[in-house]
Amino acid sequence: MTGSDISADRNYALADDAQLVEWAKDDSLAFGELYERYVKKIYNYVYYRTGNHYDAEDLTSRVFFRALGHIGSYTDRGVPFSAWLYRIAHNLIANWHRDRGRQRVLPLDDYLASDGHGDGPEAATESLEEREQLLLSIRDLPAERQELLILKFVERMSNAEIGKIMDRTEGAIKSLYHRTLLSLRSTLEDDDNTAEGKSGRRLFGL
Repeated sequence: MTGSDISADRNYALADDAQLVEWAKDDSLAFGELYERYVKKIYNYVYYRTGNHYDAEDLTSRVFFRALGHIGSYTDRGVPFSAWLYRIAHNLIANWHRDRGRQRVLPLDDYLASDGHGDGPEAATESLEEREQLLLSIRDLPAERQELLILKFVERMSNAEIGKIMDRTEGAIKSLYHRTLLSLRSTLEDDDNTAEGKSGRRLFGL
């Protein structure tokens, strides 16, 4: 049976990731389906870690190029294919920051100004000034905490999914998330003494 005959017998759109990964080891169309499923998510993740579209496009391409080069040796050891992609992206982004000596800035300006994200930290703010204050506070967080907020509120992932990407347990992610919110609240309260820490205490009801 030729490669074209094999492809004709495969329903790529209905196949789950695990099946596509196995096919993709010798079937470029299967990898193409995986690419279509995740390219936008990976791009968004990379963009919010780099802050500009040019580098986001370049790094996203490199993520999938690296994935394609190593998919033959990929095995599912409790880490789904999507988490594997995010880990590749994480490593490339870390190298990108290190090589350029760049400050890790979370470009949340567009995110805070957009609609449809009513359950993120910005949902607790009531004014542009408060949102700008929150943005500055988030940018001062360590890189791993910024990454956590991206995965949770931009990528809309659960704690379990985030744990697989960041190589931590679900409980550890929950704890890190709680500490991150407490840190944001503390910073906002320190910067907002004249308003009695109003915006800080409203943040997620903490």
